[in-house]
Amino acid sequence: MSRIGKSPVTIPSGVEVTLNGNVITVKGSKGTLTQEIDDASVKVSIDGNVISVSRETDAPSVRAKHGLYRALISNMIVGVSEGYKRELEIIGVGYRATATGQLLELSLGYSHPIVLQLPSEVKVSANTEKGKAPVVTLESFDKQLVGQVAAKIRSLRKPEPYKGKGIKFVGEEIRRKAGKAAGKK
Repeated sequence: MSRIGKSPVTIPSGVEVTLNGNVITVKGSKGTLTQEIDDASVKVSIDGNVISVSRETDAPSVRAKHGLYRALISNMIVGVSEGYKRELEIIGVGYRATATGQLLELSLGYSHPIVLQLPSEVKVSANTEKGKAPVVTLESFDKQLVGQVAAKIRSLRKPEPYKGKGIKFVGEEIRRKAGKAAGKK
């Protein structure tokens, strides 16, 4: 069996999980998430405050979905109870970020500023301290949405390997390269 798929998911207090046919709905203090589950391959059962996922056959595609659906359900429960947070660091001279409501304005060395309209489920804040790189913080109850928005922002100016300029995740290690060799003989 799948090591991830066979471990049960415990439902914390304050979280309500309902299973209606092949759609699982999770409600918590942060929001509500729903996920459709492939009926033919895996079965989800709720016993008190424990959710268990089991599979019907041992086919490779079914085995993959077994762990996938267990992880998705676990991520939904953590999201509606605690939430998810991603931080992006903007490194470069003159690179700035400002957040007003759901608009994120980035100055990344292009001829024009980039303005992004973020989904209403994502809270954004930009923090700029003197002497430090600006940090953009994204918070939401949907792990997939936070990761997708963070990846979209990072793709606007990926970190380059020579000086390290660009947008990177906080804690991400950038593999650096040496510049040009010293003068010729």
